[in-house]
Amino acid sequence: MDALLSVKPGLLIWTLINFSIFLLLIYRFGAKPIAKALKAREQKISDSIKSAEDSRIAAQELLKETQAKIDNAQQEVAEMLSKGRELADANIKKAADEAERIKKNKLNEAMDEIERSKQAAISELRNEVAGLVVSATEKILEEKLDKDKDYKLIDSYIQKLPNN
Repeated sequence: MDALLSVKPGLLIWTLINFSIFLLLIYRFGAKPIAKALKAREQKISDSIKSAEDSRIAAQELLKETQAKIDNAQQEVAEMLSKGRELADANIKKAADEAERIKKNKLNEAMDEIERSKQAAISELRNEVAGLVVSATEKILEEKLDKDKDYKLIDSYIQKLPNN
């Protein structure tokens, strides 16, 4: 074990000489290529960073453009919805006006029909009353009256009655 821990001066000198030669060879032949490789790597990293920054800026611009397009689209949709609502409201109002007009027409027609029916019923009632009066008068007088003359007389009295 002592042999492993003991330092021999000759071995130490040769190790230093070998190390110096190796260091000199590395410095002479390897320093420039290593420095070039490090510089190239540094340049590559710098270019990558710059490219990434450019890409980030382009992505931000693209994001802004996209956001502007989305805002435009939302505004257009809002305008279309507004126009659609206005059109729907106009159609609803038009349909309500048309329904109101039809309702008034039907109501007027119904009122006219009621008035015609009322006049027909009054006329029929007058004729019936006249017939009943003539019959009653015939029974009272027990004689036959002149129907045309009697109808005219009774009709004149009926005309004098109120129209209710």
